[in-house]
Amino acid sequence: VQLVESGGGLVQAGGSLRLSCAASGRAFSSYSIAWFRQAPGKERDFVAGITWDGGSTYYADSVKGRFTVSRDNAKNTAYLQLNNLTPADASVSYCAAALPELPTVVSRTPPAYDSWGQGTPVTVSS
Repeated sequence: VQLVESGGGLVQAGGSLRLSCAASGRAFSSYSIAWFRQAPGKERDFVAGITWDGGSTYYADSVKGRFTVSRDNAKNTAYLQLNNLTPADASVSYCAAALPELPTVVSRTPPAYDSWGQGTPVTVSS
């Protein structure tokens, strides 16, 4: 599956963004989807994930209550709503797809994913 992110940009602290991850190719609904982010000089970190059917979602502690992951399998698209952004959230955000070993599993480690988007930047001004 091929992935293309969009929706990144510059916002003030406290603002919001909605990132989209559009998929093409093989059956999108078979894949679990995760969002990662990477700040300059840092590792790529798990942010949020969603199972193939949208039935379960998972979040990093740092974004719980502020970010929401969702998907629309009819549109082959996943989303990440980012609210109450802070400068610490500034990074390049990536979506990734994987065929899960178990339907309820969403891995939090980058090596588990073999399809990645190109990334979309999130910049937060204080």
